Amino acid sequence: MGEDIRVINASLVIEFEECDKRYDEFKKEYDSLSEYEEDSIGQWLKLAKAKGETKESDQVLLTLMVELHRKVDELTSIVKNEEREFIKLKNISRIEAIGYEHFRLEKEAFEVSKEYYGRIAMPVFPKRDIPLFFKAVAKNMAKITLMHEKDIKDWSAYVVARERVMIRELKQRSGSV
Repeated sequence: MGEDIRVINASLVIEFEECDKRYDEFKKEYDSLSEYEEDSIGQWLKLAKAKGETKESDQVLLTLMVELHRKVDELTSIVKNEEREFIKLKNISRIEAIGYEHFRLEKEAFEVSKEYYGRIAMPVFPKRDIPLFFKAVAKNMAKITLMHEKDIKDWSAYVVARERVMIRELKQRSGSV
């Protein structure tokens, strides 16, 4: 590979497929999952923040209320049989390690230098699938090439959280808690 890629142990699930002839279809889904294609409550909140109407509000409580509203909307759509359909991707695999720009699968599933589209189920608040494009740099290692700005922040925060867990575990094993 030529470069030293630093990754931290993690356990995530990714669905993915080589872009090949379906790039436009994948890009359309990727764009639809952007923070700019949010639901009405998300648009309202952004507008309210831009106008300064949320300055006096407890931001944590406001975020929780917005997420509660989204959950009610999600349940309503399930009851009405209006669930969002994602593109069916050919492969599903477990990610065993992550870095700021890379991730490594448990098993070899990539063709080196090929471009892929995927969705990673992220254990962040609110829980969601993060869409991304990536390029295989090894049969089990990929470099992220495109991810939404908000998702980059959440991904980076998750990497930091995993690094902290790893450091704590190393300290506990060495007895220097």
